[in-house]
Amino acid sequence: MKLPLSLRATPVSVVPLLETPDLLLRGPHPNDLADAVTMHAEPAFYRFLGNKPHSHEEVWRRLLGQLGHWAMLGYGSWAIEEKITGRYIGTIGFFDFQRELTPSISGTPEAGWVLTPRVHGKGYASQALQAALHWADTHLGAERITCIIDPGNAASLRLAGKFNFQEVARTTYHNDPIVLLERRR
Repeated sequence: MKLPLSLRATPVSVVPLLETPDLLLRGPHPNDLADAVTMHAEPAFYRFLGNKPHSHEEVWRRLLGQLGHWAMLGYGSWAIEEKITGRYIGTIGFFDFQRELTPSISGTPEAGWVLTPRVHGKGYASQALQAALHWADTHLGAERITCIIDPGNAASLRLAGKFNFQEVARTTYHNDPIVLLERRR
């Protein structure tokens, strides 16, 4: 997809660059949009994220929101780039979406990660989460980081457990069941 001229400018980066053996964690670029739209249209991707594909517009807003978090809060999410291919393969980071959720997690960095299904099982999520949490521990000083995960998403629940996230509650968000977890410093 060819981007309009107004979208071809190089964005000013407020996102720190992180590197793992296989990945670059960087700010989102307009050129990530095509791969992100493809990823958000895959049933294996969205089944735990509302169980419906996300439109081109919704994906674009997500990319914009990633930079908005950094600009407004000093933290946010990274685009994940696979070094070997140079392709966008997902996002990882921290948010404060002011979710209407009980118990409340507003004001707490909420960890989140999504990767395209073609890279599942390669250990990329572990590499990315380790790098992101190291950054958070060094720069955020938050006593608590939370995350919410669909109870059927065994892979994400295992990953969260690997990095010391503990279940706090089972609740609902937008009428869907979720597991609320937290990681304490």
